[in-house]
Amino acid sequence: MSDILIVDDERDIRELIGDILEDEGFSVRLAGNSEEAMAAINAEPPGLLILDIWLKDSRMDGIDILKTVKRDNPDVPVVIISGHGNIEIAVAAIKQGAYDFIEKPFNIDQLLVVIRRAMETSRLRRENQALKRRDARAAQMIGDSAAFRALMSQLDKVTKSNARVMLTGPAGCGKEVAARYVHARSTRAQGPFVTVNCAAIAPERMEEVLFGRETPERGVEPGLLEEAHGGVVYFDEVADMPPGTQSKILRVLVDQTFQRAGGGDKVRVDVRVISSTNRDLEAEIAAGRFRQELYHRLNVVPVRVPSLEERRDDIPLLARHFIAEANGAQGLPLREISDEAVALMQTMLWPGNVRQLRNLIERVLILGDGAGPIEARELPQEPQPQAGDGRVVLSGEVATMPLREAREAFEREYLLTQINRFGGNISRTANFVGMERSALHRKLKSLGVVTGKNGGRNGGEEEEPAAAVSRAG
Repeated sequence: MSDILIVDDERDIRELIGDILEDEGFSVRLAGNSEEAMAAINAEPPGLLILDIWLKDSRMDGIDILKTVKRDNPDVPVVIISGHGNIEIAVAAIKQGAYDFIEKPFNIDQLLVVIRRAMETSRLRRENQALKRRDARAAQMIGDSAAFRALMSQLDKVTKSNARVMLTGPAGCGKEVAARYVHARSTRAQGPFVTVNCAAIAPERMEEVLFGRETPERGVEPGLLEEAHGGVVYFDEVADMPPGTQSKILRVLVDQTFQRAGGGDKVRVDVRVISSTNRDLEAEIAAGRFRQELYHRLNVVPVRVPSLEERRDDIPLLARHFIAEANGAQGLPLREISDEAVALMQTMLWPGNVRQLRNLIERVLILGDGAGPIEARELPQEPQPQAGDGRVVLSGEVATMPLREAREAFEREYLLTQINRFGGNISRTANFVGMERSALHRKLKSLGVVTGKNGGRNGGEEEEPAAAVSRAG
C-alpha cells in the first residue's frame, strides 16, 4: 500500500498525471476501465486511488468502484476527479467515503496538495491503529501458580490456530487480558483487536454498532465488525447479546458477510472471534435467552480463566505488577509490600478478582501516607477484626463456647486459611505456622480436617491441592 493507482478512461490524462507523480517521487499504476482498476486493487491495494467518475466501456462507474473499495479496503484514500462535476456528484462522492473531489481541468499543484494530504491522513490513521495494536500486545499475563500455569498452557495452544475461543470465569478474573494475549501471539497480531461490550450497548443499537449503517445524509458508517477486519473481534459478556442480534451474528460466523443497516450490498469481513461470559450459557439456553447453535459456534475451544481465590499464590506478583504499572502510568509511589500485608492479602476474600486487587493497590497508593512499604494496616480489614486496644473480638458463636471448643474452632479456621493461602501445599503451610509437617498432619487430623493426598511431589515435598482440604463430617 505505497503506490498510487490512477483510473481514467482518457489515456492522455492518466499518463500525464502518472508522469507528474513519478517526477514527484511517487510510484504509480494506471487503469483505463473498471475491470483493470478492480484487478489492480485486488492484486495489491494501493496507497491512494485517483478515480474518474465517468468511465467509458466499463461495467462500473467511479461511484461503484468507490463503494467497493470503501467496503473491502476502507483504509485506502480515494480522490475523485471529473470533467462533469457538480455539487450533487461531489456530495455523493464524499458521503460514500471519498477523501476529496477535484473538477477537471484541475490545477496540478492543487492535485498534488490534495494527494499529499490524503496520504498523510492515511499514514496517521495507520499509525493510530498500530498504537492500538501495541496496547493490545502490551497486555501481560502475570502469575506462577499451578492454576495460572494450566491456563497459560491452554492459551498457548489456541494461539497457533484460528479457532473460535470461549473464555469463561467470574467477573474481573482477566478474561479480556487472556483474549488480548491470544491475539498478540497469533498470526493476526498485526491486525486490530476490537472489543464489543455486549452488556454496555443498548439492545436497539447493537446491530447498528456491529454492522454499521448507510444513510443518504451521512453515507457509509462502518461498524465494529469492519473495524476488526483482518484481526480479532472480542465479544465481552456475550450472554448479554440481544436475541435478534444473535441470529445475525450466527450468519456472520457461517459465511463472514453481512449487510449494514439501511444498506443493500453484502460486506465481507475476515475476523477471528473470541468471546467471554461469566454466566452458565447452557442454563441461558435452557431458559430461552441464548441460541444453542450460536453457543456451539462460539464454544469451539472452551478455556476457563480461574478466579483470584484459586490462584492466591499469584497475589504478591500481581500486586507488585500493579504498583509498577500505576507508577509508570500515573506517577504514583513505587512502594514495596511488607510480608504482613502480603499475608493479609492472601487471606482476604476477592469477589471482584484481579480487578478488585488492581483497584485496591491503586487506592492504597493514592491514599498512602508515605513511600515506605505498604503495611497491613493500610489494607481494608474484615468487619470487626480487632477491638480498639488490639484485643481480638470474638464472634457471638465463639464467645459462647467452652475454652477447648473455642480453641479448636480457632485452630481449625486458622489452619484452613493458611492451607488455602498456600494452595494446599502442606510443607509451605507447616513452615509458615512454625510446625513440623508431621505435627501439622496430626493436628489437622485431630481437628477433623481431611487432606486428600495426590501422590505428587515437588522438590521432594508432598503437595496437596486446596480443593482436597476440607472439614471432616
